[in-house]
Amino acid sequence: MNTVTLYTWVGFLLFLGIMLALGYIGTKQTKSVRDFAIGGGLGPVVLGLSFAATYLSAATFLGYPGWSYEWGLSNLWLILAMIGGGALGVLMVAKKIRELNKEQKSLSLPDWLGDYYNSDILRVGTGLILLFNIFYISAQFVAGARIFEYLLGMDYTVGLILITVVVVLYVFGGGALADIYTDAVQVILMAIAGIIVFVSGIVIFWNGGITTTLSGIVDNLAAQDGNLVKVFNPDSVHFYSIGAIIGAITIQWAFASAPHLFNKVLGLKNDKDLGKMILTYVITASLCVVVLFGGLYSRVAIGPADVVADLALMEYVAWAFPAIIVAFFGVVILAAAMSTTDGLFVSISTVFANDIFLKFLVKRGFVRVEEEKAEKIALQISRITVPIVGLLAFLIVLKPPMYMGDIMWIGISGIAAGTLGPILYAVYSKRKASPRAAEGSMVIGLLAYLILYFGGIIPSTMTAGAVATFIGILAMVVLAFVIKDKDREEEVELAKAE
Repeated sequence: MNTVTLYTWVGFLLFLGIMLALGYIGTKQTKSVRDFAIGGGLGPVVLGLSFAATYLSAATFLGYPGWSYEWGLSNLWLILAMIGGGALGVLMVAKKIRELNKEQKSLSLPDWLGDYYNSDILRVGTGLILLFNIFYISAQFVAGARIFEYLLGMDYTVGLILITVVVVLYVFGGGALADIYTDAVQVILMAIAGIIVFVSGIVIFWNGGITTTLSGIVDNLAAQDGNLVKVFNPDSVHFYSIGAIIGAITIQWAFASAPHLFNKVLGLKNDKDLGKMILTYVITASLCVVVLFGGLYSRVAIGPADVVADLALMEYVAWAFPAIIVAFFGVVILAAAMSTTDGLFVSISTVFANDIFLKFLVKRGFVRVEEEKAEKIALQISRITVPIVGLLAFLIVLKPPMYMGDIMWIGISGIAAGTLGPILYAVYSKRKASPRAAEGSMVIGLLAYLILYFGGIIPSTMTAGAVATFIGILAMVVLAFVIKDKDREEEVELAKAE
């Protein structure tokens, strides 16, 4: 066993022990499906850290630096998309959603939309759309498996099994409380790693000043391939034109309303702390995303070698740092994978337990059971769903994909296309739309994405998702104008009569 492997095992087992201990604490505090879903009300710093950890994922440390390695400077547009688009998305919807939720007391995105529009079709339909997040979970499993493969010498499939089992076990018990507590620890490690990578390249390639150092890095990349230093790289799947970049920023903006992030907003204890939560996210995320420079440093240090793109950052770290730092980065990437995956598991579990079982089957009388017993059954459903979803995610990436980031964005884009129209209309419209309008927007947005991406019309998952999201929003506005809400009209007529 070499030094890197030894340090990685020690670091991973220590990290795993801390995570399982926090998961156990979460288990003891999880008494209801509400606790499992949103954690029951927490402070802005903890939730801001959790939001950042969940938003960023392992793609920030494997997939995205891999894009930098493959496509050069054009990939730095992603930093603007993630920091600017993500923060703007939260600012646009979070405050209003929390205000509306004071009366609704919803636990998830499907629950919130179903309650707001009084539509079980929207509730169940949105819940089923969230199954797209299985692709997102799969991408995180790839990250874990790649790290086990690279640092511990495991077979990819064995590593995939190990990361799947670890995440399933601790989410199975603790739900959102385990998710949020562990995220806060994980994202601090991620921020430290991001700073180390960014500064290391400046130090290693130092050439008498910041300007000359950066100029030297750019010159090296240009000598390898002129496309690597272009503002729009024609070889890039996602940043080949201004339209594609607008698409990337748009889908990151839409991603801020993703269900596993939506739960964090609902879980905040006090409305007045929302600004602190967002500020915590922006600062922490900014420290993390500078790790994208690691892909550029890797290309400069290693050149156009036969490197798996998703492992380009680890190749640079192994080239630049001693064994103990290499092991630390391995643990950080595992933390990044787990910090996102647990939140995704919780959001999908909540769909089946709360949105479909409690709010639809029990509430509508399809399942007749006492309220107290229904809550216990819902909590059991939440936990049983976790291993089932884990197995499906595992099977999707049993054969490793070329880019883990592309697998991840299949899920994010599908959800944004189907849900953002009803969300934005609820937040910004003065007149409540008909449930049929929201249901139509959901279907049209989702179908648009399926046709655009899986039909091969737009090759970029992010751009296809952005276009489909705009189509869903437009459909919502048009349908809301055409299809009148009968209940709303009756309320207006009654008010006039009085």
